[in-house]
Amino acid sequence: MACPDDSELSIVITDDEQIREINRDYLDRDRPTNVISFAMQEGEGGGLQPGLLGDVVISAETAARDAAEAGLPFESELFFLLLHGILHLLGFDHERGSEEDARIMEEKEREVFAIIESEFPVSQEGS
Repeated sequence: MACPDDSELSIVITDDEQIREINRDYLDRDRPTNVISFAMQEGEGGGLQPGLLGDVVISAETAARDAAEAGLPFESELFFLLLHGILHLLGFDHERGSEEDARIMEEKEREVFAIIESEFPVSQEGS
């Protein structure tokens, strides 16, 4: 995971209604989702602002449901979704890439999330 030390990203925590609209308008998927990333280093304008990684949009409602279903703390799910979104901004892709790309991303998620959990422990109670 290489990015300049002075990199920036924006994080938006929203609800299912707003993330559904974003998902519909930008990805042609008319449904809520847990996290969406918009990389600023890809596409036609990529590289114009090298320190700007992009945007991570997280639905707190979906995160809360997912955490409750998995018996995980809400904060833990938020940390994981933010990590997932940042990995997308750094070029990891489990959707458009190969199965190997997905495996590599999942390994990186596990590796980094273990560090996050050790540095920022959260209560093990469900949401």
